[in-house]
Amino acid sequence: MTSEVQLRADFRSDTVTRATPGMRAAIADAPVGDDVYGEDPSVNALQGRMAELTGKEAALFFPAGTQSNLAAVLSHCQRGDEYIIGRNYHILTDEVSGTAALGGAAPWPIEVDGNGSLTAEAVRGAVKEPDQHHPVTRLLCLENTVHGSAQTVELVNDLAAAARDCGLAVHLDGARLFNAAVALDVPVADIIVNVDTASICLSKGLGAPMGAMLVGDGGSIARAFRMRKMLGGGMRQVGHMAAACTYALDNHVGRLVKDHQNAALIANGFRQVEGLGVAQATNMVWMTPPAEHHDALAAHLAADGLLLWPWKPTMRIVTHLDVDAEQAQLLVDSVQSFFSQI
Repeated sequence: MTSEVQLRADFRSDTVTRATPGMRAAIADAPVGDDVYGEDPSVNALQGRMAELTGKEAALFFPAGTQSNLAAVLSHCQRGDEYIIGRNYHILTDEVSGTAALGGAAPWPIEVDGNGSLTAEAVRGAVKEPDQHHPVTRLLCLENTVHGSAQTVELVNDLAAAARDCGLAVHLDGARLFNAAVALDVPVADIIVNVDTASICLSKGLGAPMGAMLVGDGGSIARAFRMRKMLGGGMRQVGHMAAACTYALDNHVGRLVKDHQNAALIANGFRQVEGLGVAQATNMVWMTPPAEHHDALAAHLAADGLLLWPWKPTMRIVTHLDVDAEQAQLLVDSVQSFFSQI
């Protein structure tokens, strides 16, 4: 987008949100201390609250979900160990192979269905036999949501049970776990009751400037605490950001349903265009235009001041705190206008 084009809406990700006035006030007013010394009261309060909210023994504040996931995997796996993961899950495809590069833990990807789901049979089939030629399979990595698709409580429980039968620990990447909980109308604790650790991002749908929480049993969190320091995640007066996360928990969870509604509005509008492939789940819409029109549509939307990821063959649209129904309709109108003129 050139500097002359006025930005009307940014649908690239729910990471682009800006702190609200109330959140900025909470940041400014937060009591702080040195978190490396365990002396930041705002961080300690947030960790205690997240442990209680998720039904876990302990919680640990991280600057980002990628680091939280990495620390979690390395708290479960030693060098040379293997973990099972969905072939398109974020830890595998979008976290720079950190588990292998920094921890020597090797992923074993397995297939997912159209909803991003694994099967218990596939999990059991991926576990290596105890043989000197094989790595030791230690961990199952789950995700919720998967590209917007909520994984049900029953499915997560079935997969966790299969992992337990095979002697595996279970970690869940819950970057958008609150979106899943709202979509399923269940508490977050119900989704992760049978996993050992879960990473929960607070800077996506909840709109905090930064921050992710790793929750789990005390032993895993203690190991992750050391990993966080090793990975450069020890922070000082970070209570300002913890206060932003607490504000998000207080004010931005219930409103996630609006993001899902706006995504549905967009998807329904796109479905009025013949030949346009459309899928929607929670706050994500996936649009597949005819290949011959892809680049022209992307250019048209950019010229209209509407940002999204124009990936090929399928574009991604994400709704969030800074997108309202009027902006969602702007996107629909722009796409419909483009196709009405070709």
